[in-house]
Amino acid sequence: MTILEAFEVFGPASLFILSFTEAIVQPIPPDLLYIPMLVNAIGDTPLVVWLWLVVTVASVLGSLVGYWIGDRWGTSLMKRFGQEKHLGKLEHLTAEYGQIGIFIAAFSPIPYKVLGWMAGMGKMAKKPFILAGLLGRSLRFGLEAILIGLYGEQAFDAMMWFLDREILLAVVCIIGFLVAWYLWQWWSNLGKEESTSGG
Repeated sequence: MTILEAFEVFGPASLFILSFTEAIVQPIPPDLLYIPMLVNAIGDTPLVVWLWLVVTVASVLGSLVGYWIGDRWGTSLMKRFGQEKHLGKLEHLTAEYGQIGIFIAAFSPIPYKVLGWMAGMGKMAKKPFILAGLLGRSLRFGLEAILIGLYGEQAFDAMMWFLDREILLAVVCIIGFLVAWYLWQWWSNLGKEESTSGG
């Protein structure tokens, strides 16, 4: 039995624990358990909504523990887990965009635990941290819930419709690639201009 299979035995409580601890320190993303649960819940809207609430609230509560840890041991944790590369990006996001920067970080490839540590290290105000994190995480997990849990069959039909129209699919793939490339370039260069000019 794998770790995820062991977690799945306890249902939503397992999802809460996985999401809560992932936002603090452990490396397993809750999506690995959340998505299969959504698949099993297709057609059961109340269960889908419940799973979305569980994974979102647990993640935000876990980030508060991460905030406290960052306040006390943030720098050493960043170095221990090799996340120093994210520090400059987070600092740039929060300095440049304020609360919107926190939302971007909550929705970005940055591990959510690192966001909590960084907020604690910087003594960030808790209210905007919680609100922005709640919005970012609820949107992220909510998109998965809508696509998989609520519109699973419709999403599948839409996918097959695209596959039957190869030219349209090719155009969509090209546009998607260009957008992803642009976002990746923006993310990779985030904060580099300031560090270059400062040096």
